[in-house]
Amino acid sequence: DYIFYTDWQWTSFVVFSVSRSTMLAVGAVYYMLFTGVPGTATYYATIMTIYTWVAKGAWFALGYPYDFIVVPVWIPSAMLLDLTYWATRRNKHAVIIIGGTLVGLSFPLFNMVNLLLVRDPLEIAFKYPRPTLPAYMTPIEPQVGKFYNS
Repeated sequence: DYIFYTDWQWTSFVVFSVSRSTMLAVGAVYYMLFTGVPGTATYYATIMTIYTWVAKGAWFALGYPYDFIVVPVWIPSAMLLDLTYWATRRNKHAVIIIGGTLVGLSFPLFNMVNLLLVRDPLEIAFKYPRPTLPAYMTPIEPQVGKFYNS
């Protein structure tokens, strides 16, 4: 529902920022600590960006407006995490605390640009009205008590 999505864009921004930055930090740090491969976070962020572009294309193909799905900016925060890992290779706790903090603080900042790209809710509501259900899915009013007084 476009109206719901755009009216709640700030709530969505906060919820998605927390969940996505946590997903990036925890997933990438876990992988980096167990493989020892620097650059993993940026690689992971690139995959997530491509995945989100594919999802955006799929929703667009279904008839939704192009800006219905907002692609998050993953890569700059992931690069900060990789730099932190490189700088604190000998201290695993430092990469978790410092890297996680950097991702948690930078991810919402980089993604605030996305709030500016979401179109006005009224414009969306008039341009893309809610689709109506086909006849076979339209609910039928219950007939209970219809002939009670006859």
